This record gives sequence, C-alpha cells and structure tokens, in this order.
Amino acid sequence: MEETIQISGLSKSYDGRKVIENLSFSVTAGEVFGLLGANGAGKSTTIECVLGTRTADSGSARILGLDPWKDRKRLFEQVGVQFQEANYPDKIKVKELCEETTCLYKHPVAYEKLLQKFGLTDKMDALVSELSGGQKQKLFIVLALIPNPRVVFLDELTTGLDTKARRSVWKSLQELKEQGLTIFLSSHFMDEVEILCDRIGILKDGGFVFEGTVQEAVDLSPYEKLEDAYLWFTGEEETDNE
Repeated sequence: MEETIQISGLSKSYDGRKVIENLSFSVTAGEVFGLLGANGAGKSTTIECVLGTRTADSGSARILGLDPWKDRKRLFEQVGVQFQEANYPDKIKVKELCEETTCLYKHPVAYEKLLQKFGLTDKMDALVSELSGGQKQKLFIVLALIPNPRVVFLDELTTGLDTKARRSVWKSLQELKEQGLTIFLSSHFMDEVEILCDRIGILKDGGFVFEGTVQEAVDLSPYEKLEDAYLWFTGEEETDNE
C-alpha cells in the first residue's frame, strides 16, 4: 500500500518546552488517520510541522513523496488544508473567496458544486463575516477541497456544527474517501473518530501513547467505549467516585 504521509523523528520545542518529540508514523493512500490528544498535546503543532507551515527542530516529513519545504509549490497543488482558525477579510463574499482560491490551482473542483454539497449555495453572496460559526467551518472545508486534492488535512473538522450538519459533513467525507482521498484529521469528538477513522494516534506529552485502529484502542484499555479508552490512554479519566 502506497504511503501518502511519512513522518520520521519529528520534534518541536517552544521556549525550551518540548511540544512533540521524536514522532514517527505513516498514513497510507485512501486512509483516514485521526490525530487525538488533549488541548496542548501537540496536535496543531504536528500538523503545522508536517505541512511545513512551521519549522520542526528535527526530523523529516514527506507528503506524496515531496518535501513540504523544498517542493512547496508542487505539493500544495495536491494538498488541501482546513486550519482550526482561519482569518479572512471582513468584507469579502463567500463567492469571491471561493473564486480567489480557485485561481490558485491548475485543476480545481467547481466551487459551486462543493457549496451545494455542504449546504452553502444560498450563502454565495453573503459576506464571510456574516456566516455563523458552523457555516464558516463548512466553508473552510469547501476551500480545502477546491484544489481537488489527493490529501486533505482537517484540524478540528466539525467544531461549531450542529448534529445534522456534522452528519452531513461526515457523509461527504466518506464519499470522498471512497474516491481515494487520504484524510488527516484532528478531532475532540469520539463519535466522529469512530465513524470516519481507519486508524488513530493518541498524543500525550509530545509522543504517541497509542497508534492503531479504534477497536485496538478499546481492546487494549479496560473499557468498552472509545471515549473511555481515550481518557484512559491520556490519563484524563475520572479517578474519584463522584
């Protein structure tokens, strides 16, 4: 199976504090890989170092066999990214932002189809600043998919979405996965992880305390549910009887 993402010995510190240390893993083509961990565990730093938007102290990252620093232009023709926080001009319309993004790529997907898929067609002429938090989140996913990527990175995918919208997004991503898209996902929602992810990695203190399938995580823990198993791996489980 072709490895789409290859990470070896990745480390990053801020002001002498190690955020990730000697992290190594790989993601195969067409796989959904979930990166889990508490706030501050290093999820966003890992994604930024893998993408080359932040410089790692040591280690290497390859996406589609390309170096995120040296092959930046070639790589980002084939990679979509939805960051947890994104800032756009207040007075730009949804349609204008999609058109600007489309212009950056050689073989983009028609953004009108993506807006329709994610229920945003009626917001095409709205200002981005006027969208609700959930609508903005869906728009950021649309922008990540406009390049027609082979790999997409989604950081806290469905934060701010209601239950119906979350399920709609999951369905769309499952369809894209079936078409061969590789998805790298960070999430706090265990139901989302269970539905979407083929494999997961749980970060704690800058390294993996678990890497494997959801079922393997449950089987290795004393519990029967992923949420309980996750809290057990990260040491966040309740220890009192309250």
